[in-house]
Amino acid sequence: MTVANLADARGVLFDLDGVVYLGSTPLPGAQAVFDWLEQNSRPFCLVTNNSTRTPRQYQERLRAMGIRVPLSTVFTSALATAQFLKRQYPRGAGVYVIGEAGLREALADDGFWIDEKQPSVVCVGLDQELTYAKLQTACLAIRAGARFIGTNPDRTLPTEIGLVPGNGATLTALRTCTDVDPLVIGKPSATMIDLAIERIGVPKDATVIIGDRLDTDIEAGAAAGITTVLVLTGVHRLEDVPRFPVAPDFVVDNLIEFREALAGRIAARPYRPGVNGAP
Repeated sequence: MTVANLADARGVLFDLDGVVYLGSTPLPGAQAVFDWLEQNSRPFCLVTNNSTRTPRQYQERLRAMGIRVPLSTVFTSALATAQFLKRQYPRGAGVYVIGEAGLREALADDGFWIDEKQPSVVCVGLDQELTYAKLQTACLAIRAGARFIGTNPDRTLPTEIGLVPGNGATLTALRTCTDVDPLVIGKPSATMIDLAIERIGVPKDATVIIGDRLDTDIEAGAAAGITTVLVLTGVHRLEDVPRFPVAPDFVVDNLIEFREALAGRIAARPYRPGVNGAP
C-alpha cells in the first residue's frame, strides 16, 4: 500500500544530486522543505549512491551551499553497505576494499578490517585512484571465494567535464574477469531503501522517496514498495518515463511544489499516461 496523497506522507527519502543541488548549486526550495519537515516532526533522510564521501563531508558540502541538515540525515551507499555486512558478519570480517574515504571509514566503524591476502568480502565502491593492481587483488580474492559486494551500480558519474566512469564500470570489469555477479546494495536495489526506512522509523505505507532518476530512485522506491515522486530538476523528464519499466506515482516540478504538496496546500500530480502532458 502506498501514499494516496502526498499530504499523508510522514517520512521522506531524498536523492541529492539533481534534487537538492546540481553540481555545487543548490536547487530552489531545498532548505525550505527540510525546515518544514523538521518543524512538522516528519523525519527525512538524504539517500545517495555516492560512496566516496563521509556523512560529515556531505554535511559540510551542503553547508557550503547554504543548506543545513542534521548529520544523522545523511545516508550514503557506503553506510548502507557497512550496515548490511554487519548483519551478515556481526563480529566483523577481513575485507578487501576498492573505494575511497567514505567506504573505508564506514566499514571500519562497523568493525571490519582490511585484508589483502584472504578477505571474506571484496567490497567495491567508486575509486578515483583505481589501478590494475587493485583490480588484480580483487579478482584473485573473488575467484578464491570472497563474497563480491558493490556499493552501487552507477555506470557513469556526472562531472563538470562530462560523464566519466562510475562504480558500475569497475563492477563490470570484475564481473568479466571473475564470472561472478556482485550483490549491489545501493539504488536501484531495495536494500538501501529498506535500511533508510529503518533509519527514519516510519512505516513503508507512510514513506515517499523523491528523486530525479527513473532508473535508480524511482525503481528503488518501487522495489521497496514505497511511494515514488519524480522531480523534474535533474536527469529525467516526463517524456522519458515510457522508456523505463517503472513509472513514478507522482510528479513535481521542483522542491517548492513538493513542499506545498506535503503541506496539503496543493494537490500532488499523480503520473497518469496521457494526462497533464504525460506521454
